[in-house]
Order: sequence, then structure tokens, then C-alpha cells
Amino acid sequence: MENKTSSLKKLSLWQVTIIGIAYMTPMTVFDTFGIVSGITNGHVPLAYLLALGAMLLTAWSYARFSKNSEKSGSAYSYTAESLGPKSGFFVGWCSLLDYLLLPLINVLLAAIYLTALIPSLPYWFWVIVSASLVTLVNCFRIRLLANLSLLFVFAPIILMVIFVYLVIKGIGSTQGYEHVLTLAPLWHEHQSLLPLVAGASVLCFSFLGFDAVTTLSNETKQPTKNIPRAVMLTTLAGGLIFFTAAWFIQLYFPNNLRFQHPSEALPEIVLYVGGAFFQSVFLCGQIMNTVASGLASHASASRLLYIMGTDNIFPKKYFGTIHISLGTPFFSVLFVGLISMSAVFLDLAQVVSLISFGALVAFTAVNFSVFMKFYIKDKQRSGFKNKFLNLFLPLTSVFSIICLWLNLDSSSLMFGCFWLALGILLFIYKTIKKQSIAISNAY
Repeated sequence: MENKTSSLKKLSLWQVTIIGIAYMTPMTVFDTFGIVSGITNGHVPLAYLLALGAMLLTAWSYARFSKNSEKSGSAYSYTAESLGPKSGFFVGWCSLLDYLLLPLINVLLAAIYLTALIPSLPYWFWVIVSASLVTLVNCFRIRLLANLSLLFVFAPIILMVIFVYLVIKGIGSTQGYEHVLTLAPLWHEHQSLLPLVAGASVLCFSFLGFDAVTTLSNETKQPTKNIPRAVMLTTLAGGLIFFTAAWFIQLYFPNNLRFQHPSEALPEIVLYVGGAFFQSVFLCGQIMNTVASGLASHASASRLLYIMGTDNIFPKKYFGTIHISLGTPFFSVLFVGLISMSAVFLDLAQVVSLISFGALVAFTAVNFSVFMKFYIKDKQRSGFKNKFLNLFLPLTSVFSIICLWLNLDSSSLMFGCFWLALGILLFIYKTIKKQSIAISNAY
């Protein structure tokens, strides 16, 4: 291994965007539909529009920073640049929680699906196989991951297109095609705003992925040009996929009355729409989608660990090095794989309840950092445009994230505070040992 300060810039705009979409797991719309439909009284598409609006504001903040900096590290680097290394450390530490949990969740999901398809093999076997496969792919250069993500993203999207066709055909043959052209899934006169906001708060976390592409800056061609575009394209593409799928699901299922298990509605949705065979095929697509997300989230987590390793937050000898022949942060990749294998001992509900604390910390910090860097530090205040871009937009974004904080699961908040306490202890230890934390532009 060696400690490089640069690597081959191989990823194009579209490859980075595909990795971001893979991270999002587009088919998650089917997993969350039953829950959010109950919350919003049957208006999931509108909740997705609200969530998309909130996430576009934050995505713009990430894009703004990535346009002015080639640094990887996402919120970690951006916060350090505008608010100082200490702030960057704590934001990076909190972000790391979600970055490590997401690959683990994908391994859990893959193992659950594979156990259901092949019950003769034990759950722990599929956990090890899934984690090992994702880790192995991530050991190789990023282009391999990008190409596999392309395959694992488009195959499920094709299945979603078939699903939409079956919905239109089913409604047309039973109720008439005029019932397809209705605004009922979007709004009705008795709809109230609060349930929609609550539903949007749940759905916002489906958009996690647009932020992760910024960890790939140093592996992307023309990063100051392509990363901002990838951030916005990932958010918009994800929002379009989510909204379209939710629209047609809601069209077919105006409420949750047909679901025996609304919190796990995917199998029932595809069974009612396409039958048993389509259900089996769709579940295979869901496995591919989960693998795609696992590959992307594993890559992002290992890159963040690497950047923090180069900054001496973690042992630089291990985390801050690039494998000479593979061109990847090999030790960081293996470490994330090891964390993912702990899925053998964990329950999906337990892990899911812990997610999102780190994301909210990162989103809040990046939005506020745009205000601090461009409006306060760089004094870009003159004229309406600067006030709108550097004051109004970032502070509006902060307000939208505060709404998400108010709906944060208590388990996530408690575990997040515990994780933050560990970060404080690590910071105190490094201060006592006089180990400096300096944000670099490695990799």
C-alpha cells in the first residue's frame, strides 16, 4: 500500500449519477408506500413532492460547495472548510454513523430476501455471502463498481416500468382508461398539510445518496463541474422515479385496506398487480436493487473513512492509504465489510431505527456552512442574487431540515447522542495526545 494524494480520475458524470441513484435504492418506494400512505391518508405522491423540494434545497448546498472545491469527504470537508477543523471533525464523526449503518442495512435486506427465496440455507450464510461479495467488488477500482451499478439499477427500473404498464392495463380493463387520468393520488379537498409533512419527513431519507456522490470527487473527471451536476441529477432522477412509482401505486391502491401488512407492503403490491410469477421476478429485482445500494454505500463509507484517515482522525497507516495495484482504500473497504458482517447478530428493525441522525447533522451543517462561507466569510452579500443564494436559500434549507429533526425517531436520537459522546471522547484523547486534526485534500 501507499499513501497517495491523487488517483486516476475515471468516473464520468453519468457514472457518478448512477452510483448516487444506486445508493438511493429506487425500489424503496414500494417498501415505504404502505407506511406513508397510512400517514398521509393516501397521498404518497404529494408527500414525495414535498420531500423532493426539501432535498433539492439541501442538494443545492452540496452542489454549491462541490463546485468550489475538489475535496472529497462531503459534509466533513465542507464544514471544516467553512467552520473549522473541529466542527468538521464532529460533523464527519456523526455522518460516519449513517455511512457505516447503510451498508449494514443493505446486507441485512439482501440476506432477508435471499433467505426467503432459498430457505434451505441459513440467514447467517447469506449475510456472509452478501457482505463478502460487496466488499470484494469494492476492493477493485471504482469503474467496476460504476459498471455493476449501471446493471443493478436499470434492471429494477425496467421492472418498475413493467409494473406501471400492468397498473395502467389493470385499471383500464376494470374501470376504464379515463380513471388513469386523474389527480386523485395528488390531492383532495379534505387533505390537511400536517400529515403530508409527517409523510414527507419519512420519505426524505429515501433521498440519501445525493450527498454520497461528493465523496467520489477525487475519482471523478472534472469534479468541480461534474460533481455538482451529479448531486442535482441524482436528486431529481431519484425524485422522478419515486414520484412516478408512488403515483401509479396510489392509483391502484387508494388506501391501505387491501394490505395485511402495510409496513411490509411490497410483496402484496406486486402480487395484486402482476400475480405470483411477477412477484417472484420483482423480488429478484429488489435483491439486485439492494446489492446496487450496498455497493454504492460501501464505496462511500470507505471513502469517508479514508479521508478521515488521511486527516489523522483514524490511524493513517491503515485508513489513510491506497492500495498500489487496486487503487482503492483497501483497508477501509475491508473495515466496512467487517462492520457489515455484524448483521449476523442484528435485527433489521433495530438498525433502521438508528439511521438518519448522522444525515440530519450533515444536512444541517452543510446548509449552514453555505451561509457562513459565502455570506459571512467571503462577504458575497451585494445584490438580490447573492442575498438569495447565500442567505435565503441556505437558511430556508436549514429550516426544512429542522422539520425533519422534529420527526426524528427517539431511538435514532438517543443512539446518535451516544455516538456523538464517543466522538467527544476521541477528540479529547487526540487533544491530550496533541494529535492534530487537519483537513486535507487527499485521494
